[in-house]
Amino acid sequence: MPRRPPRKPDPSLDLSGHLLELAALPAPLDPNSLFPHQAAIEMEVGSGKGLFLSTASAARPDLNFLGVEISGGYARLCASKLAAQQATNGRIIHGDATYLARSLLPDSCLAAIHVYFPDPWWKARHRKRRVLSDAFLVHAGRVLMPGGKLHIWTDVEEYFHEALAAAQSTGLFSAASDVEARPAEHDLDYRTHFERRTRLAGAPVWRALLERSPAPATCSRTEVTLPG
Repeated sequence: MPRRPPRKPDPSLDLSGHLLELAALPAPLDPNSLFPHQAAIEMEVGSGKGLFLSTASAARPDLNFLGVEISGGYARLCASKLAAQQATNGRIIHGDATYLARSLLPDSCLAAIHVYFPDPWWKARHRKRRVLSDAFLVHAGRVLMPGGKLHIWTDVEEYFHEALAAAQSTGLFSAASDVEARPAEHDLDYRTHFERRTRLAGAPVWRALLERSPAPATCSRTEVTLPG
């Protein structure tokens, strides 16, 4: 059974090859330039402690995985996991995913986007901070290639249905498909640590897979002021 990862990055690890600062990236950004080998790129929004990013990059060396995490501490933890396993196909960007999608990424550059257990921002005055917003989903459709996949998992049913409705309203995605849960084979056989905690507590998880349609994008890359 795999051991649980440390709570803090190993200070002896060199994170420079895996940790990127959003403010230092060019606009437009060719995400292929972030990796030494050309391959289809999948992006995770809100990588947290890095379980999906580290596991997926190890399991699929034929793909490149790009994480985006707004917390500096978590971004460093993600980078430390990638550095420890010497992942050449994994990178983490410290910064805001909505800004990245709106202002840096070009059209049709991603094969998939993964959004797992995003912060629901319960208070009404904070709803604008939700990552699965109308603006983000429009640009998610723009940066996904036709046939690309959008994965949405959450433990908040209301947020789940709002996000699916917003995705459908863009006209850029097919109808959502359900994703069946599978039994975990070991203690860390989950997409994220949050999924592990939620499922072990017996709480429900809502999952959907949406496919990017052939419809033309309804927006263009727009440079905006970097958040913060």
